Amino acid sequence: MSPLDRRHVLRAATLGAAASMLSACGSGTPTVPTATPTPSRNAGTSQPGTTSRTGTSSATAAPAVAPAAELPFEIRSGPTTADRVALTFHGQGDPAIARSLLTEAERAGAKITVMAVGSWLDSYPEMARSVLDGGHELGNHTQNHVAISTLSADAAYAEIERCAQRLRQLTGSIGPWFRPSQAQDCTAVVAAQARRAGYAHCLSYDLDSLDYTDPGASAVTHTVLSQVRAGSVVSMHFGHSGTVAALPAILDGLQQRGLRAVTTSELLS
Repeated sequence: MSPLDRRHVLRAATLGAAASMLSACGSGTPTVPTATPTPSRNAGTSQPGTTSRTGTSSATAAPAVAPAAELPFEIRSGPTTADRVALTFHGQGDPAIARSLLTEAERAGAKITVMAVGSWLDSYPEMARSVLDGGHELGNHTQNHVAISTLSADAAYAEIERCAQRLRQLTGSIGPWFRPSQAQDCTAVVAAQARRAGYAHCLSYDLDSLDYTDPGASAVTHTVLSQVRAGSVVSMHFGHSGTVAALPAILDGLQQRGLRAVTTSELLS
């Protein structure tokens, strides 16, 4: 091949590579990177309904949307430009009340995030299936719901790890989110132990419904709807009948504002 011919070949190859890059970018819409779970700890976190490694039949659910990789470790809220909010629930208490709340959410087509306490799952393991089969998602809210910020590093790790292992036994996954017990935010010590247990994010919130104080359904509804905005992460609780009674009015109010209740993973995707 002559030097001139070689130059033509090299020029054609360069143009072809550039065209491929432009084609991959589509019409200019950026591709949002997604978080990659840590293989040794988080296998299956993006799809909660996987098969348990222990052989236990796991719950099935629609695949969760992986959160964007560029998210900070601690999450308080999502994008304000979307039409979505995340209702997140402390998972503990009377399972009958929990099932009633799930029924109300599913009737309205809403999806929620349940931050489960490990000892609650020990007592009511069927609740993992009830949550995931409804298309919702499960996270880790420690094993015993102690004041985790007051514990030593090893004790905090044990609280997180025991709940993570219970989630894995029941669902095949440790879940995508960790939330500290009896605290809104992760301290540096707790954050380090959450990472050690395999969690990439600590899930906080920007709106506290105060439903655990049992102020009545109308008060819970007012607190949420007077403060909610696009991107809000709302803290709520299973185990309180007033929360169940408030949920239909909350979901109606969100719909009137053009907002949808989605899982935290979908909010942050």
